Amino acid sequence: MYNKKSVTSAAFLAMLIFGIVMAVLGSVLPSVIDKFRITVVNAGALFVIMNLGMLLGSMIFGPVVDRYGYKGLLTVCAVIIFAGIEGIALSPTIPLLKISLFFVGFAGGAINGGANALVADINEGNKSSGLSYLGVFFGIGAFSVPFILGSLLDHFSYETIIGAVGILILIPLLFFTLISFPGAKHSQGLPLKESAALLKENLLLLLGMMLFIQSGLEMVISGWSSTFFSERFHTGPREAVLLLSVYWLALMIARIILGKILVHANHTFVLNIGLIIALTGTLIMVFAPVKYIAVAGLALTGFGFAAVFPMVLGFVGDAYARLSGTAFSLVLALGLLGGMFFPWITGILAGKFGLQNTLLIAPISLFASLIIFGVIRKRGIKQ
Repeated sequence: MYNKKSVTSAAFLAMLIFGIVMAVLGSVLPSVIDKFRITVVNAGALFVIMNLGMLLGSMIFGPVVDRYGYKGLLTVCAVIIFAGIEGIALSPTIPLLKISLFFVGFAGGAINGGANALVADINEGNKSSGLSYLGVFFGIGAFSVPFILGSLLDHFSYETIIGAVGILILIPLLFFTLISFPGAKHSQGLPLKESAALLKENLLLLLGMMLFIQSGLEMVISGWSSTFFSERFHTGPREAVLLLSVYWLALMIARIILGKILVHANHTFVLNIGLIIALTGTLIMVFAPVKYIAVAGLALTGFGFAAVFPMVLGFVGDAYARLSGTAFSLVLALGLLGGMFFPWITGILAGKFGLQNTLLIAPISLFASLIIFGVIRKRGIKQ
C-alpha cells in the first residue's frame, strides 16, 4: 500500500531534480568555456556526452520499474546525480568533467522517465493534466539553477554555487527512502514478446519522433541561449544566465496553466497552439534587433514548449497503459537521441555559420513537428 499524496510528492521532487540536471550544463557553459578554453564545437560535444548518458538511462528505466517498481530506481538515481553534480563543480580537467556529465545524464534520464511513468500510473483519469503539474517542478528545478548562478556569480565561483545546489539533492533522496511506492506491474517477469511488439507500433514511433525533435530543441535553447545572448548582444556571463532563467520561468508558468485547462480542453488543439507559439518565439529570438525583444521571444519559446512533453506522454500513457514504463522508455529514448543530435550539430554549424544563423534550426524543426502531429491526429488519438 502507498499514500498517493506522498508518492505524488516524490514524483514532483524527482522531476525537480531532473530540471536541475537539464539546466546545469547550459547554465555553466559560458564559465566552462572560459575556464577550460574550449571552442563552441568542443562545448557542443559536452551535450552529446551528457545526452548519451540520458539515452541509456531512458532505455533502462522502463523495464526496471515495470519489473521492480519505483523506489529503488528513484533512490539510486538521486545518489548518482548528487555525486555527478559535485563532480561537475569540482572537476579540475575536461575528462573528469565529461565523466561527471555522463553519469548525471544517465541518472537524469532514468529519474525523468520514472517520475513521468509514476504520475501516469497513479492518475487514471487525465494523465496529461497530472503530467503538466509534474512539469511545473521540472520548471522550478531548471529555473533555479540559472537564477541562482546569475544572482551569485559576482560573489562566488560557479564551482561553489553548483556544489551547493548538488547538496540540496540530499533532501529528496531522504524522502524517497522513507515512503512506500506502487508495486511492480510485472513482478513475475516482463512479457518480453509484448514489450518487443511496441517497436512496431507506428503511433508510438510517431509520438517518439515528436519527442526526438522536442528534446533536441529544448537542449539547444536551454544549452545555447546564454551563449547566444553573450555573442549577439554582448551580455556578461551573469546577465546571460539570468536571461536564460526567463525561458524556464515561462515554461513553468505555462505548465501551471496547462494543468488547469487540460481537464476540459481539447488536447490536440492545445498542443497545436503550443507548437505554433514556440515556433513564433524562436523566430522572434533569432531575428530580434535588440536584446529585450529577443528575451520576449525566448519567453514565448518556453511558454510554447511547455505543452509538448506532458501531452505527448499523456497520449502514450493512455494508449499503452499495460506497459507504460516500457512505452515511456521507448519514446523518451527517441527523445534523448534528439537531445544528443541537435546540440551537437548546433555546435558544429555555429562554428561555421555563427550561432544566430544556426538557431534557425529551431523554427524549421518545430514546423516539421506540426506536420508529424497532423499525421498523428489522423490516426486517431484521445482528444
